[in-house]
Amino acid sequence: MGIENVKHVLLVLSGKGGVGKSTVSCQLALSLQHRGYKVGILDIDICGPSTPRMLGLLGENVTQGSNGWIPIKYEKHDRPVLSVMSIGFLLNDQDAAVIWRGPRKTAMIRQFLTDVDWAELDFLIVDSPPGTSDEHISVVECLNNLPTKCQTNAILVTTPQSVAVGDVRREITFCHKGNVPILGLIENMSGYVCQHCSECSPIFSQGGGQTLAEYAQLDLLVTIPIETGLAECCDEGSDFIEKYPESETFKRFSELSNKICNKLCIQS
Repeated sequence: MGIENVKHVLLVLSGKGGVGKSTVSCQLALSLQHRGYKVGILDIDICGPSTPRMLGLLGENVTQGSNGWIPIKYEKHDRPVLSVMSIGFLLNDQDAAVIWRGPRKTAMIRQFLTDVDWAELDFLIVDSPPGTSDEHISVVECLNNLPTKCQTNAILVTTPQSVAVGDVRREITFCHKGNVPILGLIENMSGYVCQHCSECSPIFSQGGGQTLAEYAQLDLLVTIPIETGLAECCDEGSDFIEKYPESETFKRFSELSNKICNKLCIQS
């Protein structure tokens, strides 16, 4: 089946590790699902898959159907099903190290895009590893070569520090060379929200995302603060949207999904 019935592919990218790409990917997917869209998540971090844990899907096993692999379903009674695929579902031991060279990673990513029964989706969010290497080249080349009408765009994630911003600048260059349009930039870990007074205090340097957005002529889509509730939900695999609907971070992810839908001219 593959992705021929997927309308939009969103690549979540950052040259830097530890900036929260997986967190952003999962919460963006849940926010879009909450709006009523049909969403899928593809985790192409072959050596460090974290999506299964963040969605509480550890231990689930992928099965084979008539149209290919059937992705794992994350279901909520009042929302469309969220389809999830990760190499984490194919490992017998969650502590096993995936020690693969580039060609095998490339083959796995191609299989995720062409041999998974994604069915009809409004969005397929691709959670990527850090860098601009095998996985990134493979997914862009595969998407460019597939006979599909889906639109591919990138969303870049950074943190305020200069060391992260520098790596994301290289990711921008990668997108330009790969002809991948960039929807905008997200600054994650933009201050810490106090659980008691709700005040947001900067604990890293400030303004890195805005400076990079101005330099690269990109939209700064949203700034997302550090919130302990979000970290707890990611560790537990619980739904942050359901648990903390009044939080500032939930409002930021809602704002993010709204801006993405507006940019892609999608009406609910």
